Amino acid sequence: MSNTSYCPNTAEDIREMLGVIGVASVDELFGAIPADLKTRSFYLPPGMSEFELTRRLEEMAGRNNRSLTSFIGGGYYDHLIPAVVDHLSGRSEFYTAYTPYQPECSQGTLQALFEYQTAICRLTGMEAANASLYDGATAMAEAALMALRITGREKLIIDGAVNPFYRQVVKTYLANLAVEIVEIAPQEGIIDRPRLISALDDRTAAVIVQNPNFFGSLDDFRDLAELAHTKGALLAASVYPISLGLVTSPGEMGADIVTGDGQSLGNPLSFGGPSFGFIATSKKYIRNLPGRIIGETVDREGRRGFVLTLQAREQHIKRHKATSNICSNQSL
Repeated sequence: MSNTSYCPNTAEDIREMLGVIGVASVDELFGAIPADLKTRSFYLPPGMSEFELTRRLEEMAGRNNRSLTSFIGGGYYDHLIPAVVDHLSGRSEFYTAYTPYQPECSQGTLQALFEYQTAICRLTGMEAANASLYDGATAMAEAALMALRITGREKLIIDGAVNPFYRQVVKTYLANLAVEIVEIAPQEGIIDRPRLISALDDRTAAVIVQNPNFFGSLDDFRDLAELAHTKGALLAASVYPISLGLVTSPGEMGADIVTGDGQSLGNPLSFGGPSFGFIATSKKYIRNLPGRIIGETVDREGRRGFVLTLQAREQHIKRHKATSNICSNQSL
């Protein structure tokens, strides 16, 4: 019984083990489980080969109604990933050092990140983007911190139709700061404008919204952006990037900071992650962006090149001025 690799194979072995722990039978061992919960046997069928097991699981899955759309996931869903995504991400000219501590040796990675930043700016209608964050939730938290730094205020208004997971992460990030977070419950799946406007005052750093929101409702928040600006506050919007090919961009609506989750842009679902978050803003707020910002330049011979323009990270020089501890997530 002291052998750690011991595995009972006979009824005598099982009886011996039951005796050691002081019960007379397997039924007594599981006696604490209510009878109405004992709906299945604890005895498994004989083992199968990998192919037999795969076939069996496919047969079982086939009993489900596959025509139904599941909304479980809170923003993480299975998307079509064009073959070109994997092809481009594996191209050798982009496959240089993962972390570009020496930019001159990491031109492929830097170019890929520069093109990514450009794409995010074009999608969101903003002027500057960084080289990625962890996910949509932490991106929203970083936007909240940006707004607090920019305005010097200590109050945030969050629409209750924003993804509840995102709202919880924002609260966790700010839990030990003297920041007031006001949530405005939605009405019929959209922003309760009268209540939100009544909460907006000279102490507000930012109004945080989502488009489309957690319920799938689209909104035009140009009026909220204008009202926020009259109070000296910012408007931060979390967006679904795929929708921006059809709907008005948050930049056109007057947003100051735009965030979102990039899983739908080419990352496999992978049981819920990992993903990446994006964040973009106006050029005047670029020094408050967390993480890294890649720039395009020319070398002394006039050749196109890429550099780390800003590195507002805790690992670099002047780390006491870092805006975030966001680290290396750009490969996603």
